[in-house]
Amino acid sequence: MRQIKVEKVTLNFGAGKDQAKLEKGLKLLRQISGMTPVKTITKKRIPAWGLRPGLPIGAKVTIRRNQNDLIKRLLHATDFRLKESNFDNNGNVSFGIKEYIDVEGAKYEPEIGIIGMEACVTLQRPGFRVKRRRLHQKSIHKRHKIGKEDAMKFMVETFSVKLGEE
Repeated sequence: MRQIKVEKVTLNFGAGKDQAKLEKGLKLLRQISGMTPVKTITKKRIPAWGLRPGLPIGAKVTIRRNQNDLIKRLLHATDFRLKESNFDNNGNVSFGIKEYIDVEGAKYEPEIGIIGMEACVTLQRPGFRVKRRRLHQKSIHKRHKIGKEDAMKFMVETFSVKLGEE
């Protein structure tokens, strides 16, 4: 019950109010993940940024199967290096990719150009469903939760990640 595994990998891309950039981001996420991305829509009005409710400002895709191959390809873009600040206290690892052509197996597309994205890896232990199920939701004991040190140890052992500053 203490074994940690990858629950999901989420790739996201923020474009702001620029719809042409958003279309490029949708193509990028489709190329990297092989799945259809979903547009993210703003809920707040921020006049200084030109945002209004209902305006698509980004895209995301969640991968729940075959994550380990994708994680290795994404980590290849960072040379398998992560900082301690990439880990949070809830078992999540987030890192940015500045140029998608650094991802292993990605080819340059002239219509996309050079853009980046963010990847988030969510870790879990068996029994975490108790917290999310519809009926009889319960909290998870603090000993069963994944901490920052547990997540760092998992990434080092599973994906041969080097920790520290660049």
